[in-house]
Parts: sequence; C-alpha cells; structure tokens
Amino acid sequence: MRPLSTIQQDVIKQFLMTRQENEESFFAHPSYQLEQELLHWITQANVDKAKIVLDKINNLERARLSSNPVRSLKNSLICSCTIFTRAIIKAGVISEYAFDLSDVYIREIEKMDSSQELKKLEYEMVITFIKAVRDYRRDPYQNDIVDKAIHYIHDHILQPISLTEVAEEANVSPNYLSSLFRKTVGISLIEYINRKKIEESKYFLEHTNSSLLDIALLFAFNDQSYYTALFRKYNGITPKKYRQLGSTTSNKNFSN
Repeated sequence: MRPLSTIQQDVIKQFLMTRQENEESFFAHPSYQLEQELLHWITQANVDKAKIVLDKINNLERARLSSNPVRSLKNSLICSCTIFTRAIIKAGVISEYAFDLSDVYIREIEKMDSSQELKKLEYEMVITFIKAVRDYRRDPYQNDIVDKAIHYIHDHILQPISLTEVAEEANVSPNYLSSLFRKTVGISLIEYINRKKIEESKYFLEHTNSSLLDIALLFAFNDQSYYTALFRKYNGITPKKYRQLGSTTSNKNFSN
C-alpha cells in the first residue's frame, strides 16, 4: 500500500477535526432531502416553491467553510452555484449557457464583501437559473421547427438575428417559418426577437452602470433611440426610467 502524500494526510486530519467540531457543537448540514427538493423546484422552474425551500435551508446554520464568515458564505454560494448549474443542464439548458451563467455568478459572489449582499444574491441566483430553465426547456407548443427557432434566438441573443438565418437553422424556408411561428406563438418571429432582447437587457439596467448606448449596442440594436422606443413599447416606460425605479420585475413576463 502506497504511503499517503502530505496533502492527503492534511485533508484527512482536517476532515477528522471538522467532524469532531460539528459533533461537539451539535451541527448538522442541511438535509440532502432539502437540497434535492430545492433542485427539483429549480428544474421545474417554480420560483415560489424554490424560495420556500431556500428559506428553510437558510433558517438552518450554515456549514463553516472558512474561519472568515464572509469567505465561508462565499464558498457555500459557490457550491450552490455549481449544483444549480448541473441541475439546469439536466433540465435541458445548453451546457455552455449554463456554465457561462455559473461563471458570471461566481464572479459576482467574489466581488461582494457583506453577508447581506451575498444572501440577497443567492435568491437572485435561484431566480436566474429558473429563468434559464424556462427559456431553454422545450417550448410548450411542442413543435420541432418552432423549438429550433426559439433555441437559436436564445443562443444568439447578443447578435443581429434575421429571419433568413433562423430559417436556415430550422431547415425550412423563411416564408414557411414566418407563417408557422406567428400561427404557433401568436406574434411574428421578429417581434419575438425584439421582445427577448429587451427582456434580457433589463439585467444590465438593473445590475450594471453600462450606458444605454452600450446596452443597445450589446444587443445589436442599431442605435439607442431604437432601443429606447422598443423598450417603451413593451414596458410602458423608458429604459432610463426603469433603471431609476430600480425595478427587479418585468411589467410583462415574456418567457417560454
């Protein structure tokens, strides 16, 4: 039998010490059942049920993952982010999108310096991962062509998107896709693209200091005026006003 390395010995020593400390303080990790329940509601895209379970978990004492309380909470949230990522991939979210989302949130976690900010971010993270499931799971219309079109739009939301290229992806003619999409979804494909871009842009209004022009260009709109006009059309207020209000909810929930 090969001797244990120094690192392995240290890990075993730390494991035994932690186990003893937890037993002496009567600490128990949140149950596996609660964790699985939270993951279940995330994959089912149920925000209300997920929040209830997360409340239950947060009413319990968290594991001590560092001698520094804030660092410990950061480590805990990074662990949560990792399992959330795996859960939404299993629910049908494209892996690259899920991992990109995970990277963004881990960077956000590392930027924060207070427990209050981190706890607030945890709930936002759950909601965002659920939104990803809603956006990427098979559309409710059960139509393969429309499904392909919607997935293509979501994957290329930061790029200019034309009816022709979406039709090529779906392997149908532009005219056929246009007619089918309107009949199935209830709006034109171009309007769907614009609504989706506007909806996604809200994150940048809420969480960044990016200028309206930068956000407009990020989503491949020709200019700020056009972006503002579309935003007002779908939300009843300008993006500037939306940012000033500090809104975290949409006036109209547009997700599939």
